[in-house]
Amino acid sequence: MINPALDAGWVDPPARKGFFTDTSVCIGCKACEVACKEWNAIPPDGNLDLLGSSYDNTGSLGASTWRHVKFIEQPKSLVTVVPSQAVPVDLGMPTALLPGADGTGRQDFRWLMESDVCKHCTHAACLDVCPTGSLFRTEFGTVVVQEDICNGCGYCVPACPFGVIDRRIGDKAEVKNVGIAQKCTLCYDRIGDGLQPACATACPTQSIVYGDVDQLRVQAQARVDVLHAAGVHDARLYGESEHDGVGGLGAFFLLLDEPEVYGLPPDPVVTTKDLPQMWKKAGLAALAMLAGGIAVFAGGQSCAPPRRSAAWPNHRRAAGVVAGVDQAAAARSAAAASGWTSTRWCRTRPSPPTTAGRSSRPRHGRRTSRPTCSSAGWPLAPRSWGPAPTCPAARYCASRPGSPR
Repeated sequence: MINPALDAGWVDPPARKGFFTDTSVCIGCKACEVACKEWNAIPPDGNLDLLGSSYDNTGSLGASTWRHVKFIEQPKSLVTVVPSQAVPVDLGMPTALLPGADGTGRQDFRWLMESDVCKHCTHAACLDVCPTGSLFRTEFGTVVVQEDICNGCGYCVPACPFGVIDRRIGDKAEVKNVGIAQKCTLCYDRIGDGLQPACATACPTQSIVYGDVDQLRVQAQARVDVLHAAGVHDARLYGESEHDGVGGLGAFFLLLDEPEVYGLPPDPVVTTKDLPQMWKKAGLAALAMLAGGIAVFAGGQSCAPPRRSAAWPNHRRAAGVVAGVDQAAAARSAAAASGWTSTRWCRTRPSPPTTAGRSSRPRHGRRTSRPTCSSAGWPLAPRSWGPAPTCPAARYCASRPGSPR
């Protein structure tokens, strides 16, 4: 059997400890609940109010209910009698009517009672998701919460496939550890001193058996064989297999019906089973995004082409490489068509009607202004236009008298 204490780093740990709960002999006395609360100083819950569905006042496991006795009423016979094979037996279960001396008058009705507890899974999801290390694996293979380290984040609550662990609620002035995750510790303080857990000590029918998990599994299988021979063919073990979705339970059960009847998942799976693959895929996605960002910025920013107005002469396009056409002449023609005058490669546009323009305007002909060229020889565009490209014939503008260099 797998000993989870070895995986937790314990050197030469003792045999794994756990519970075997035999529901076939549970009488629902709740002595285990009371003993658990008294020893661990757990505050009361339920206020002794019946839930209305059964003789139960706690309902389920929680931060203030580490042991919970379930009451399940079924209109079903306790045993399945096979002719000439088995005889109905009385396992001490309470009935509505007492059977007669000859066994007649017995009703087809039964009570199923189960003392539920934390399962202390081999692969504990609550242990995997705890961010503070409050949950830890003991040398006995059990899972225990350290109250002084728990920050109350609650990650362990949805991680548990059995709904065992929970955060305690209440008035901090009256209840201790409010907001802290709480669950069964399998009486870690008692078993460390060689004592049995309080619930197993108080059980009057020995429905709760404490000991080495390996030995308990052998004992449980022998009990199932006895029940089958007695005609209780629905008897089965739950959580004893190492090959289930949680690697086997440290606290397993003998049930008299399907697990769903007891509110247990039929095929429990540790909720962090796919966590390594999830982290791997998330890491690959992050690396892909990082590589994409590096590829974008490593090449530098690509400069967008200069913005031009619709009236800006695209002399390069107008003076394209056309066989038999003078490119300079084609550029001048394109400039003239757009309202620009040109001398060689420098262009001028009509001057605005200002006073300076009127004083310098000739009497006849079109009003013009001197070309205004950039340092590269290209005429400067109006401010509302984009930056002008480099003049391909800067040498002509530079040689023109009066043009800035």
